[in-house]
Amino acid sequence: MELGFPASGRISGFRLARLLGEWRRRGARQGSADLAAAIRMLILDGRLPAGTRLPAEREMADALPVSRTMITAALDQLRAEGLVASRRGAGTWVSLPTGHLGIAPDTPLVGHSMVDFARAAPPAIPSTLAAFDAVRLRMPERLADHGYYEHGLPDLRQRIAARYEARGLPTSPEQILVTSGAQHALALVLRLLTGPGDRVLVEQPSYPNALDAIKAVSAIPVPVAMTETGWDLPGIAAALRQAAPRMAYLVVDFHNPTAHRMGAAERAELVELARRARTPLVVDETVVELDLDGDPLDGPPPVASFGEDLVITLGSASKSHWGGLRIGWIRATPEVVHRLVAGRTALDLGSAVLDQMVLAELLADPEPALAARRAQLADQRDVLMAGLREHCPRWRFRRPSGGLSVWCELDAPVSTRVAVVAQNHGIRLVPGSRFGAHGGFERWLRLPYVLPAEVLRDAVRRLGLVAATVSGTGVEGDAEVDVPVA
Repeated sequence: MELGFPASGRISGFRLARLLGEWRRRGARQGSADLAAAIRMLILDGRLPAGTRLPAEREMADALPVSRTMITAALDQLRAEGLVASRRGAGTWVSLPTGHLGIAPDTPLVGHSMVDFARAAPPAIPSTLAAFDAVRLRMPERLADHGYYEHGLPDLRQRIAARYEARGLPTSPEQILVTSGAQHALALVLRLLTGPGDRVLVEQPSYPNALDAIKAVSAIPVPVAMTETGWDLPGIAAALRQAAPRMAYLVVDFHNPTAHRMGAAERAELVELARRARTPLVVDETVVELDLDGDPLDGPPPVASFGEDLVITLGSASKSHWGGLRIGWIRATPEVVHRLVAGRTALDLGSAVLDQMVLAELLADPEPALAARRAQLADQRDVLMAGLREHCPRWRFRRPSGGLSVWCELDAPVSTRVAVVAQNHGIRLVPGSRFGAHGGFERWLRLPYVLPAEVLRDAVRRLGLVAATVSGTGVEGDAEVDVPVA
């Protein structure tokens, strides 16, 4: 759809002011630049979707409160960047930019000045291209049929099931439903288990896109705070009793964003708590293969080992192999899989055959490529942590044993301010508030280590300048940074 007019509703001045938070940082002279930077962050972070109509300038000025001159100047800057558009009689709305700071949104950022710390997604494993070549030779046999596989290709379902078997969880292909990524898998499960107004238990913090999916079906996330060491099982028990959620969504292997991992005894207790409350557990295993200190096959048993009838498991190739494949899966009982397939036809009729064939090829002998992936991520994790110790010594973090990111505790509640200032140093960050069911986490930042070591070193050096600027121990411009700034 071409955005010639606003299409996603209107945001009030009061709501915009709440989303912006403490946006001002450099005094009245720089106010318009600060405001533009803060609104830019909301747009790039997805909290102001394309098509959202912005408040009138007078309403915005009253809500913030600032002068209309400042509002006009900030919007002029955003128009020049293509982030907002205006038309007489229709007002101003969020637009779809063709690029940002001279870099197109989908351009790979390695080799460019803008470093993307917003996505915890590594590039494709090297064997992906060879898998495409191998699959190309077998395509003629597939082209002769209809191409619709609501359950997924039989070969791929068999190999996914075999991976569960290798982890000690007996699984048949009939228990596997192939989806177009883990987010699609979660959407299917939410449609099956929940309705408008139903409650869904989640961790606090949690994966932002999962929270968005829950809200998209008009369900209500019920957050249970994580502790410094992991999950608060008594808190989960209390929430199950008091809120009576229709389902629980949890990431127990290298939790996103804290990177905690739940032990076997805790998994058994979790399933018992859910059984007493008759609450299905939806367990996201997207990063289970990324055990950087050990072998995933020797890790804690899958949660489904403790409750076959109560646990629905989500998986994905996006982090272990490549997000561009857009292949995920659901493991559940055959009855639940049948119900999911029956409901799926309202959304789609199956995932891309070519992508499924490529993943099946990669899973024919998965260990060599996965071992290389884990070794590279472990090296990049260590580079990121060393850089943080050197350039951001006042930030605290624990060493993740797996996953894709470090969860950093800042020295003050300034996560959003850091994300805004970081743009001027060529770094895209997601504020900690995005990981909370209802905001918060202004003392926290998630920093992925999915980029090459040399990019990480430079990015953390820049991040040190940002930290100094925001904390007041330095001023922006103390060091020269070769970044194109809008």
